[in-house]
Amino acid sequence: MFKAEEECTATPWSNVYGLARTLIALSTMATLLVNDTSILWIPAAGIPDAPICGTPGPVPNLFCLDPTQLRLAKWVAIAVLAVAASGWRPRFTGVLHWWVTHSFVSSALLVDGGDQLSSTLTLLLVPLTLSDGRTWHWQAAPTWPKTVRGSLRAGLGAFTLWILRLQVAVVYLNAAASKWGEQEWSDGTALYYWFADPAFGFTPALHAWVGPLMHNPFIVSTMTWGVIAFEFALFGGLFLRDRLPRHILLVMGLTFHAGIAVVHGLPSFVLIMYGALILLFRREDEPFAFEAVAKSIGALVRRTRAIRENSRNGSRPAAATVVEAGSSHAGTGPCSPGAYVVTSVAP
Repeated sequence: MFKAEEECTATPWSNVYGLARTLIALSTMATLLVNDTSILWIPAAGIPDAPICGTPGPVPNLFCLDPTQLRLAKWVAIAVLAVAASGWRPRFTGVLHWWVTHSFVSSALLVDGGDQLSSTLTLLLVPLTLSDGRTWHWQAAPTWPKTVRGSLRAGLGAFTLWILRLQVAVVYLNAAASKWGEQEWSDGTALYYWFADPAFGFTPALHAWVGPLMHNPFIVSTMTWGVIAFEFALFGGLFLRDRLPRHILLVMGLTFHAGIAVVHGLPSFVLIMYGALILLFRREDEPFAFEAVAKSIGALVRRTRAIRENSRNGSRPAAATVVEAGSSHAGTGPCSPGAYVVTSVAP
């Protein structure tokens, strides 16, 4: 006999925030993998020392433990980020993920706004990861009895996710408001200068295709003001309750940042923003059906093999009449009935 659904409380530890963690970790890991220490930690005017260590804080900086061993520290950071990205034991890797990201942002000179946002998001994720007892953050969200302790624990996690959404939404609000205060953005010409910039603008191949459009004032102004309007819309998505408009904004946001990656060549920044968009628009009770997709693919592969084997033997393949399994959305825990499988095969 299973407990009634009303006696259980949903919890926020789903694969939604897990996928966001993975994308954020992969972004920093990719930056460390493809760049040498001499590029990431380089002296500059007014900053003669690299890495930038300064006065030691309450939390030691990974890259300042021994500044002469930056290469070793970099590979330690990559290893930590790889484990965090895998989703293993978020309770232990969540704090380490933040430590590595914070250490990188604090000590390296060549960081961008995406790196700074990843440091902030991983810090805000710490309460959620510390209370996540799953082995993998890809696993289905557990459910708990509706006791005071269970409700408080789930409530803390839900509040943490709400703060994360607010943080991401404010990033887009600030981006839109600051653009509108700049003359080039308010007069509708900013994208012309960005796309023509030799460092961040169109590649020669893209310029051949899209460059002529940038000489049309109407197109340039519409695109420039459209960026501002869209960033305001992404902020407004914080207040949407219905699933469909949120998911439409999510897809539009992913497409928007994919365009940034193609035009400006900022793939690591885009990965961070993908994670941020998932946190903003995908609720914890809307998990991704990774397990269901994997099972469907596995079943298709097995069925194809069976057909081939039977065609060689000249026999008719068996037909599965009933195959039931618990959904990948089903929780695990004291309130969950768990998965079940009932099969019957007809000759």
